[in-house]
Amino acid sequence: MKASVGGYARASDLRHALELLSGSGGLGRILAGGQSLIAAMNMRLSAGDLLVDISRVSELSGVSDAGDRLLIGALTRHVEIGGNPLIRQHAPLLSQAVQYIAHAAIRNRGTIGGALAHADPAAEFPACILALGATLHIEGLNGRRDVAAEDFFRDVFETAIGEGEILTGISVPKAEAKETQVIEEVARRSGDYALAGLCLVKRPAGHRVALFSVGPRPLLARAAMTALDKGDVEGAAQALRDDMDPPSDTQASSAYRQHLAQVLLRRAAARIEGANA
Repeated sequence: MKASVGGYARASDLRHALELLSGSGGLGRILAGGQSLIAAMNMRLSAGDLLVDISRVSELSGVSDAGDRLLIGALTRHVEIGGNPLIRQHAPLLSQAVQYIAHAAIRNRGTIGGALAHADPAAEFPACILALGATLHIEGLNGRRDVAAEDFFRDVFETAIGEGEILTGISVPKAEAKETQVIEEVARRSGDYALAGLCLVKRPAGHRVALFSVGPRPLLARAAMTALDKGDVEGAAQALRDDMDPPSDTQASSAYRQHLAQVLLRRAAARIEGANA
């Protein structure tokens, strides 16, 4: 099946891209890496759109040190996230996540902004930025607004990005001294979407646990976080039952996903304990 495209325009800069979106009559779609959008268009899940290509807007790429945070441009590709020394040092959860994302061809083309804007509930990066407590920067013709990761993901493939707006970057807090970050997931085959996944961040102030592939969006496991803060790993694993209500589908039942999440939490906690021993 061939994609149905209403038009194509390459943006020369961010302002140009926003103007193209504004003039599209609500039919503009942002093309960055295209790894999700083109597949959806080929299946006619999205048709008649004006593709606004921002892939050459250089101001939206790269990683920079912003004091106590890292600023990651939305067009920074997965492979760059995996290899960037600033991310490896200050936000290692993101670089760890790259090894689980699909296959090399997709990692070479896909962008972190595209992954977050697409908001697939089984994807790794949305859960990572939720666990890290990141802030997402969204820009429209009327200016920029900043949205906390906890408020960004709303439902399956639905985010806080409004019509005519573009996700331009992500600010991630730098890891504190003695902070540990790990990601765990289970998939049927390497490169497949996870049946269940978990990100665990241990900070001096407490734990943050984000789950993915267990609901319509990534979610913070608040009850489990409270138990971990008390040093009760088994209590945290049991508390996951209160934190999530995973769906059943052809890949896994709800009960199996609950079981996997508990296994992954115990595994992640053991890794952190071993790293800090």
